[in-house]
Amino acid sequence: MVACLQASAFGQTGLTVAKLSLGTVKFGRKEGLKYPHPVSLPDDRAAQTLLDGARDLGITLLDTAPAYGSSERRLGQLLKGQHQHWQICTKVGEEFTAGQSHFDFTPEHCRYSIERSLRHLQRDCIDIALIHSDGNDLDILQHYGTLDALKELKSAGKIRAVGMSHKTLAGGQLALKQGVDVLMATLNTDYTLETDLISQAADMGVGVLIKKALNSGHANPKDLSWIAQHQGVSSLVVGTTNLTHLRANADLVG
Repeated sequence: MVACLQASAFGQTGLTVAKLSLGTVKFGRKEGLKYPHPVSLPDDRAAQTLLDGARDLGITLLDTAPAYGSSERRLGQLLKGQHQHWQICTKVGEEFTAGQSHFDFTPEHCRYSIERSLRHLQRDCIDIALIHSDGNDLDILQHYGTLDALKELKSAGKIRAVGMSHKTLAGGQLALKQGVDVLMATLNTDYTLETDLISQAADMGVGVLIKKALNSGHANPKDLSWIAQHQGVSSLVVGTTNLTHLRANADLVG
């Protein structure tokens, strides 16, 4: 069993995160995913056991999104009385209904989405809010005003840190230029195009979350150790509903 993971400064956000964070897409959505095996949603007891185990390991950040089905609502219920321990990262822009994703990056929808997330999560402030890109990163950043809307919500005290879960290298680079607090970048053994971007972000004081570290379940979990050691990586967001797997992941990154 790994010793308790230690939290460290998350860029210049004022937050601290452990090297491993828990993704919660499997708490609320089982359709339209790219995992190699079908997903079944845990019941409340199993989900609470996983969260308790994550907390015991020193994990402090949970990643969710409106596009993750009922994930936000379930976390709001499951984390009652525990909000002081957990930090939450959610997103704006992608919705998932009737088995399909659709996207709205307008400032109006951004504001609506954050207010809805606050209600679902039963919080007064969201720790991290990211643009949930559809792949058209440059178009989103140059023409929609989504990031500006998130910054306004941050100024209003609704969000502590803002950023982007980008899908292209150029998108990540532009997001840095536009002054994000956080990047959610992709890094795994099959995709290393963003390694310099990750280092650059860290040099600028931007917190870096890593998505797809296990390539949606297609990579070897042992790769987590290599990713965790990369310069600039703040935390790896890895989704699981299996406490044994979570403990093994913590052992690899710790």
